[in-house]
Amino acid sequence: MKIIDVLNNGKMTISFEVFPPKKETSLDNVKAATEEIAKLSPAFMSVTYGAGGGTSEFTIDIAKNIKDKYDVPMLAHLTCVSSDHETVQQRIADMKAAGIENVMALRGDLTPELEATDRTRWAYHHASELVRELRESGNDFCIGAACYPEVHPESANQKDDIKYLKEKVEAGVDFLTTQMIFDNSLFLGFMYKLRESGIDVPVLPGIMPITNANQVARAIKLSGAYMPQRFRSLVDMFGEDPAAMTQAGIAYATDQIIDLYANGITNVHIYSMNKPEVAKGIINNLSNILGKEFDWR
Repeated sequence: MKIIDVLNNGKMTISFEVFPPKKETSLDNVKAATEEIAKLSPAFMSVTYGAGGGTSEFTIDIAKNIKDKYDVPMLAHLTCVSSDHETVQQRIADMKAAGIENVMALRGDLTPELEATDRTRWAYHHASELVRELRESGNDFCIGAACYPEVHPESANQKDDIKYLKEKVEAGVDFLTTQMIFDNSLFLGFMYKLRESGIDVPVLPGIMPITNANQVARAIKLSGAYMPQRFRSLVDMFGEDPAAMTQAGIAYATDQIIDLYANGITNVHIYSMNKPEVAKGIINNLSNILGKEFDWR
């Protein structure tokens, strides 16, 4: 099932993101964790693609496993910055063969090794090039892409960032998912600017439940996300107690999601970090809001 059809049905939805293992020896454990999340019947699940494409075969394997076993719509990530056109075409063929209908088209993170290479030799420089290639591949994919409410780290300012985002959407993007946000007001302001610019595709806010104090520094490094003082206070108070921090992190994420729903945002994406207990905690907190039996089809 195509994700755009789920997003356009007018119901409140929740989806989860998982990631593949770095090594094949961990694949069974990761599959077990992702299956537990799939049992919660999310609107869809997405599977990331390792930096440099190193875990790409596991991305498709996990996505196919969940789709076949639990009939959950799957979104497979595909990055292009470290790939040539032949490799990307092969990945597209692999996804098609696995029955994957939804692709998250990303440039990908610039690893130190990539930063040191000659960019003039790259086959791809921007995600928009991958979006265009997916659209021209002859496959009827639903295509997602990323956006940055707090400005892409390589953009000079938000005005330029939104201009480039609009070019990416016009290349063939069906929906957008944001980098992690911890302050809903930043997302809502960003949405206003997107709509004003003419970007009218669905936009899913990305929520990451922080259940470990060590995640804070990593989250800031990865996304540059602004951490509100009330969130910093939460970490200061509970960060040294793992059980309390987990509960507080789930509660904070739940509060964000409820506030987003209350402000008319119907689709929310959760960076669940392969933690079924976190996904389950959020679903339990929202059970009466979403309905005891989820039906997003």
